[in-house]
Amino acid sequence: MPETLSMLLAPAVALLLLLFYINLRVASPILAIPIRWMRWILFALFAAETNDQLALVDRPFWVVTFTVFLLWFLLESGFNWLKVSAISLSPLPLFPRYVVNSGGDEWPTQQRLLKVRDWLRDHRFTPVQALKAEIGGGIWLRTSVYHSHDNLMRLHVLFVPQENGAITVCYSLATLTTGTRRYVTDNLYIPFGGFYPESWHVDRSPWRRNLARLVVHHRGRLEKSGETPLTWEISPIDDINQQQQHMEMINTELGYLLPHADREEYGKITPEGRFRIWKEAWLLNYFGIAGRYS
Repeated sequence: MPETLSMLLAPAVALLLLLFYINLRVASPILAIPIRWMRWILFALFAAETNDQLALVDRPFWVVTFTVFLLWFLLESGFNWLKVSAISLSPLPLFPRYVVNSGGDEWPTQQRLLKVRDWLRDHRFTPVQALKAEIGGGIWLRTSVYHSHDNLMRLHVLFVPQENGAITVCYSLATLTTGTRRYVTDNLYIPFGGFYPESWHVDRSPWRRNLARLVVHHRGRLEKSGETPLTWEISPIDDINQQQQHMEMINTELGYLLPHADREEYGKITPEGRFRIWKEAWLLNYFGIAGRYS
C-alpha cells in the first residue's frame, strides 16, 4: 500500500465511526450516503492491504482494491435483491391501510422533532389528524397530518422507525387543483419503483431534509403550473386509504404487482417491479436519487 494512503486510513476509519455514531442518533438519510461510500471504499482498501501483508494473491495493490470493490457491489446487490424478494413474499401489504392513531404517541419527544412542531405552529400549520399503519412485526409508521392556514396544502409528517430505535422524519406535501390534478412534493428516501396515477405530479427530493425549503419548493411548483389550488374537504384518513387502494389497483394493471390469484405462489411484485425497486434502492442509498415521476 502507498505510504501516504496508509497514513490516511486510520483517520478515515475514525471519521467513519464518528459519522456512524452520530447517525445512530439523528437517523439522517443524507448522512448515511457518505457512510456507505466510506464503508465500501475502506473495506476494499483494507482487503488489499491485508493481501499485501500476507501475500495471498500475486497482484498489484490497486488491482486487488478494484476487485474487492466490485465484489462488494455484487454481494450487496445480491443481498438487496433478497430483501426485495422477501418483501414480495411477505404477507404484509405494500399499500397498508391506515387507522386513526388515538394512543397519544403521534409525535416523538426528541428535541430535534419538537423543533419541527414548533416551526409548524409558528407558520400557522394546524393539526388535522394523527394516523398510523403497520409496516411489519408490530412496527408502526406514524403520520401526523397538518393543513396550511389557507387549507390549500396538506402536510404529512411521517416518522419512520429505524432498526436501532432512532426515528427519521420525512415530509409529504399535497395540493389538489381545479384541473383535477394532485401535486405531491416529498423527501421520502424509501424506494418505490411503482407507478402513480396520471393525474398525480410527484416530485421526490430526498436531499431536501429542511421542511421550510420543501414548502417553498412545493409552492414554487404550484405557481409554475398556473393552476388554481382547491381547499381540502376530504378527511386525511379517507383520502389516504382511498389513494392506497387506487395505487394498488393501477400498479396491478400496469404490471408492477401480480394479480391477487398469483401472489400466494409467486409473491406480490413482478420480476420487472423487483428490478425497479432494486435499482432505485441503489440510486437512493449511494446518490440520494429517487425515481423520476410525472
